[in-house]
Amino acid sequence: MPVNPDYAGREYPPAGPFEVTREQVAAFADAVGATGPAHRDTAAAQALGHADVVAPPTFAVRLAQQCEAQLVQDPDAGIDFSRVVHGQEGFFHHRPIVAGDRLTGVLHVDTMREAGGHGMVATRVELIDADGAAVTTVTSTIVVRGEG
Repeated sequence: MPVNPDYAGREYPPAGPFEVTREQVAAFADAVGATGPAHRDTAAAQALGHADVVAPPTFAVRLAQQCEAQLVQDPDAGIDFSRVVHGQEGFFHHRPIVAGDRLTGVLHVDTMREAGGHGMVATRVELIDADGAAVTTVTSTIVVRGEG
């Protein structure tokens, strides 16, 4: 089943809120090998001017993928997740993510098309804080391998 190109331009309802905790930040830092003390020590983070421990830059993927699940799990989108290969991930941070943040994400389907027998899906998740201020923009491209 090919991806549904009619989904290009679609925006999904906000997902979340996602509470960011010190434990999540430390666990993610451990998982990606981030050794900076500001990821685990509040005093170290505050010495750098942050309100609490700072998430590694790629932490936002954890939240973005929860937003992207709305598309991947939509049966009319035509995405067979067993055939998905990750193509690209990008982050634009408007400010660092810190413990205590309460973030909400809105998923945008920027492009969705077939190319060379494969589906190409480019998405963007805009993460905002409880005050509505932009925190991080996460862009992603997945390739849905064709049947052939």
